[in-house]
Amino acid sequence: MGQKINPLGFRIGTTQDHHSTWFAQPKNYSEGLQEDQKIRNCIKNYIHKNMRISSGVEGIVRIEIRKRIDLIQVIIYMGFPKFLLEGRTRRVEELKMDVQKELNCVNRKLNIAIKRITNPYGHPNILAEFIAGQLKNRVSFRKAMKKAIELTEQTDTKGIQVQIAGRIDGKEIARVEWIREGRVPLQTIRAKIDYCSYTVRTVYGVLGIKIWIFRDEE
Repeated sequence: MGQKINPLGFRIGTTQDHHSTWFAQPKNYSEGLQEDQKIRNCIKNYIHKNMRISSGVEGIVRIEIRKRIDLIQVIIYMGFPKFLLEGRTRRVEELKMDVQKELNCVNRKLNIAIKRITNPYGHPNILAEFIAGQLKNRVSFRKAMKKAIELTEQTDTKGIQVQIAGRIDGKEIARVEWIREGRVPLQTIRAKIDYCSYTVRTVYGVLGIKIWIFRDEE
């Protein structure tokens, strides 16, 4: 019987840190959690909406949220923040106004910072978006997975595993296909592993993409 757990949550406190840093009383914890979800959804919706206008491919690696009594600080780590950086303060201010409107916060200040990731294809979120785009264009899933692994080999990684599940290539029966290159020690807590679970909607149905990237071992 398999025992499944999220690889990131499995390693919190050893090789992984929390993406949200704040303190709340037990009775107010659920409100803070819902507030974090609203912030992340608002940012992702804004970037997804502007991706259609932008010529480049944008990818969010992670969103870190740090809260104090009078301040909410949001740091967006992106692989290709082209359209946000082109607009400079204008687009960042638009995003800031959207988040403030969603949160309806009056007594707290909101700061949003954009940070560029040096090796974007070394992160599972961007690779998952790349594979999703290939699958939507009806590229063979094997070709898409091998191309993603080739892009990862150009970065400083020691192993990668890619898995796609669903009606692959439009087949009537859903199945799971995966490919691995290098070492991916999922049961070792001290191993630094990045993980992403991504959903892509195709003309044949919904496909699930999972990517594990092994960086180093402490």
